[in-house]
Amino acid sequence: MTRKYFGTDGVRGTVGQFPITPDFVLKLGWAAGSVLAERGQSKILIGKDTRISGYMFESALEAGISAAGVDVLLLGPMPTPAIAYLTTTFHAQAGIVISASHNPYTDNGIKFFGADGRKLPDSVERDIEARLDEKMEMASADSLGKVRRIVDARGRYIEFCKSTVLGRLSLKGMKIVVDCANGAAYHIAPDVLEELGAEVIELATQPDGLNINLDCGSTHPERLQKTVVETGADLGIALDGDADRVLMVDDQGNLVDGDQLLYILALDRKLRGGLEGGAVGTLMSNFGLELALQREGIPFGRANVGDRYVIEMLDKNGWQLGGEASGHIVCLDCTSTGDGVVSALQVLAALQLRNCSLRDACAGMQKLPQTMINVRGARRDGVTERDDVKQAISAAEARLAGKGRVLLRPSGTEPLIRVMVEGEDESLVAQVCGELADTVQSAIA
Repeated sequence: MTRKYFGTDGVRGTVGQFPITPDFVLKLGWAAGSVLAERGQSKILIGKDTRISGYMFESALEAGISAAGVDVLLLGPMPTPAIAYLTTTFHAQAGIVISASHNPYTDNGIKFFGADGRKLPDSVERDIEARLDEKMEMASADSLGKVRRIVDARGRYIEFCKSTVLGRLSLKGMKIVVDCANGAAYHIAPDVLEELGAEVIELATQPDGLNINLDCGSTHPERLQKTVVETGADLGIALDGDADRVLMVDDQGNLVDGDQLLYILALDRKLRGGLEGGAVGTLMSNFGLELALQREGIPFGRANVGDRYVIEMLDKNGWQLGGEASGHIVCLDCTSTGDGVVSALQVLAALQLRNCSLRDACAGMQKLPQTMINVRGARRDGVTERDDVKQAISAAEARLAGKGRVLLRPSGTEPLIRVMVEGEDESLVAQVCGELADTVQSAIA
């Protein structure tokens, strides 16, 4: 069955444009609720990030799910991984997150977690899509779902985050700058770090519904980099709008991406004897990560881009650690999905074990020059199969002469194609990537 609405990370788009409209989200809530109710399941959690449209879509989902005869628990603004965790602790059958992650406030989305805190299986998403094509039938008045708000969700999640490093981490004496992207972790991440003993400098913790991810967070870490240097902080932590991604900044203001964080965590688990096999990256992971892990004798696999596919490969291999350069880090020995706050704590614990700085911990991995250009355009389907694009890819690979790689990948969440070139010669990599991106732009314009 061809997916009509669900992408790699739920349903996402521009607010006010189909399908991100109140009427569609109302019916999506009903469809999800009725499909789950048929499986004898009768409780769904709803959480959201801080964008202004979240209130509207929360109400629409609440009405739709209740109309299907399913109870609703409202969590309010909470990180995506918090909804995954709380879905399991409340023994709910599903958790719904209203968020467009790292996108601006003009976008929003709906994504689902199952009872196990993992993304809903494809089969259930297909059933929900099929139900959306049916007429909406409301449960009888005496069978409507009840709705209540969970007032202590924030405290529950803070304690969970701390529990993942219990006995291994004290941040006493550390100065940490944390950028919460004016998003879902604005009232969580600073408190977690402070309760573990750190002196915390907060950035982007004043959400107004419109400023989520605006010149802040993991997609715009420049202010964080500057603040770390100016304040003499030990390091900085950058989350995205729904706090499932994390990037870090060392004491000299250098950005530490997800590939480097994955390297630090893989080495830490090897030193502690808890690696459980190897680590999983993606097709976009820097080749320098693969080489660094190889030197440490740590197996490495590449999954398709998206934390869903990273987790699939981890499960297939029986491994526990994976991640993406963008900052999605998956520690299945701690939680069920990518979690920015938990991943940051795991890195801090690794630094404490080795008694080294973030900068020193990255020294064992040398990233190869990599250039990526996002080419926007509505006609992205089939672009990589066009003859002119294939010829451009072959020409690019020939110029790299076996000392690099080329990757074209349509985004699963935005109308664009990511053009990535990697190799030993930085200037050649940039030139080849620019020329290839021009060809792709012509193809999708």
